[in-house]
Amino acid sequence: MLDITLIGTGGALPLKDRFLSSCIMKYNGANFLFDCGEGTQISLRRQKISLSRINTILITHCHADHVSGLPGLLLSMGNDMRTEPVTLIGPAGFARILHSLLIIARELPFELKVIELKHAHESFSIDGCKIDAFRVDHSISCYGYTLEIERVGKFSPEKASLNGVPMKAWGLLQKDEQVEFDGKIYTRDMAFEKARRGIKVLFCTDTRPLNVISDMAKGADLMICEGMFAEDAKVCRAEETKHMTFVEAARLAKAAMPDELWLTHFSPSLPDPHNYISVATNIFQNTVCGTDGMYKEIKFKD
Repeated sequence: MLDITLIGTGGALPLKDRFLSSCIMKYNGANFLFDCGEGTQISLRRQKISLSRINTILITHCHADHVSGLPGLLLSMGNDMRTEPVTLIGPAGFARILHSLLIIARELPFELKVIELKHAHESFSIDGCKIDAFRVDHSISCYGYTLEIERVGKFSPEKASLNGVPMKAWGLLQKDEQVEFDGKIYTRDMAFEKARRGIKVLFCTDTRPLNVISDMAKGADLMICEGMFAEDAKVCRAEETKHMTFVEAARLAKAAMPDELWLTHFSPSLPDPHNYISVATNIFQNTVCGTDGMYKEIKFKD
């Protein structure tokens, strides 16, 4: 089961009732925070989310509305008595920017493990989740992310027996892909059925529409994607600033066919994005406008 909360749905500038774009995903005690603009820690507290339990912070890019909340958040995590290391992932150059931001947040009581993305596609395994980072098209280096919880097939005693897997190795294969027992190698496919559908969520913002976004969103339970502009008159503005419109995000969703599309990262010039939702639902019906605090619990489907 994966819990998802939109922490902020604004782009560029916060509004009085809309914080800057951020999202938290929780799985099996691990907390993954995507982006951290100004005010993120305030919104997290409003949602009653413990700051000290954030394990991994994934930054799409280093514009201020996506990173300026880091010093305050990290300081508050320290004040909440966190001592375990925190992993931060971001584009090349992120470490330098983080170091500059932390001039005002020295002597944190925990280690920061910084990973810089340098390739078009990189994968990580963190706290039982598979993280894929993929480069998108913004005015500076920017990445989208998918978080996936993979799920092995059901254990089959009949298949294990048929393949000569001894009972004493059954439990071992539930923990590892391959085990050695009594001098022989046994693999998980000798005792398990085909992998079952897991859980997959995409988070992508600040980009022009690209095929890689729809490719990465295929099979997703939820696609969280920017819809910076809604009006037809703002298409040229979206192209100039390398952002997306509601229509463009919906077209990507139609190509990927996730279970649901959440639009986020709304322009300050768009105080009520719900007024324009029909331009997206006409293309991809299961589209909703994200709001700060929007919550979803995704369960495994058998």
